[in-house]
Amino acid sequence: MADEIKFRHVMPVQIRFSDVDQYGHMNNSAYFSLYDLAKTSYMREVFGEMKWKDLGIVVANINADFLAPVFFSDELVIDTAVVHLGHKSFTLLQRAYNKASGVLKCQCRTVMVGYDVASKEPVELPGYFKKAICSYEGKSLEELSADPVD
Repeated sequence: MADEIKFRHVMPVQIRFSDVDQYGHMNNSAYFSLYDLAKTSYMREVFGEMKWKDLGIVVANINADFLAPVFFSDELVIDTAVVHLGHKSFTLLQRAYNKASGVLKCQCRTVMVGYDVASKEPVELPGYFKKAICSYEGKSLEELSADPVD
C-alpha cells in the first residue's frame, strides 16, 4: 500500500548516539521517538501555529513493522501521510528509509483520536481540521474516509 501513497511530508532525522544499542544498530524503541518528531513536523506544516488547546489529539494505537536494521552511519528519512480520515480519528502511515540506498527500514501506522482534555472523551474532528488535511494530502474527504485497503 505504501507504494500507492504519495508522501508529501519528508523529513530527514538525525540518529542520536543514545538511539544505537550494543549491536551497533538503532534500538526498536528509538523509532517511535523519531516518528513523533515527524508527526509534530507534519502537523506544523499542515496547520501552522494552531492552538492545540482547542483540539487535542492522542495516540490510540501504534504498530510498527521493523524490516531492516538502521545503523548509526545511516542517513535516515521519515515520510508521513494521512491515509485514513474518519469522524473521530485519523490514521498516519510513516516509513523510515535510508536516504542513500532507498532501503525501507521500518513502517509505522498510528491511529490518532480527537480528544477533549476537559471531559477526557473522544470528540469529532472539526471540519477545518479535515479540510486542512485533505488539502495538504491532495485528496477529497471521500477518498480519505474510504475504508483503508491493506
